[in-house]
Amino acid sequence: MAAGTLVSSGTSANIPTGSGSERLCRASISTLNADWQEILSGTAGHIYTIISIIFCDQQGASGDIAIRLNNGSNDIRIVSGQDHAAEATFVFNDKFVMEEDDDLDVYNSVTAGHWWVTYIDQDWT
Repeated sequence: MAAGTLVSSGTSANIPTGSGSERLCRASISTLNADWQEILSGTAGHIYTIISIIFCDQQGASGDIAIRLNNGSNDIRIVSGQDHAAEATFVFNDKFVMEEDDDLDVYNSVTAGHWWVTYIDQDWT
């Protein structure tokens, strides 16, 4: 059995030491053209709880999508090769946490994909 690389959570900058703030936020990409794009980038002193990721095909063609999280050194696939029909909507609503070195990237194979991400931003700076 092959061993993976364990990357621990909770870097020292993200341990709450006092009062902070918490906001509901969103990020979006309009008309992503058959490529990967970063939709959310972690910032020092912040913890992000991803609530949902929505994709909608605007090209009118079937294709596939993917979602990955880069933890500062590795791309971790969250969704890979998810098929969608023409003019379909895909909703990913499993919750997960991002920290300061993490980046959230999305991909669609069609030439007009819309993305919407809702998240909670806890700011401890």
